[in-house]
Amino acid sequence: MKTDIKNRNDIIKLVDAFYKKVKIDAVIGYIFTDVAHVNWEVHLPKMYDFWENILFYKGNYNGNPMVVHKELHKKSPMNTKHFQHWNKLFNTTVDELFVGEKADLIKERAFNISVAMMQKSLEA
Repeated sequence: MKTDIKNRNDIIKLVDAFYKKVKIDAVIGYIFTDVAHVNWEVHLPKMYDFWENILFYKGNYNGNPMVVHKELHKKSPMNTKHFQHWNKLFNTTVDELFVGEKADLIKERAFNISVAMMQKSLEA
């Protein structure tokens, strides 16, 4: 039975499952693997902190994702399709694992963040 997102352990479960899909995704995987050359051992803990901060207003996130996405866009232009696909993967992952108020909230916040990132990245 699915439960709501309750704590950092649930954030870790979500982030790990999401990026497992992203790494092999035909639409956006290359951005992470071939363009950004993501070091997953560094990136995943940052994402745990980021989403814990977004959902529970705690954690140790320290970064500027807008700058990172602008730089990626300069290397390999991203478009609306990329951001929409990211959202679809994220929402699908949340829905596979969780149900409840926090699950709905993280999807809403992810959507709002992706819209802002898309607008800022496409301005670059």
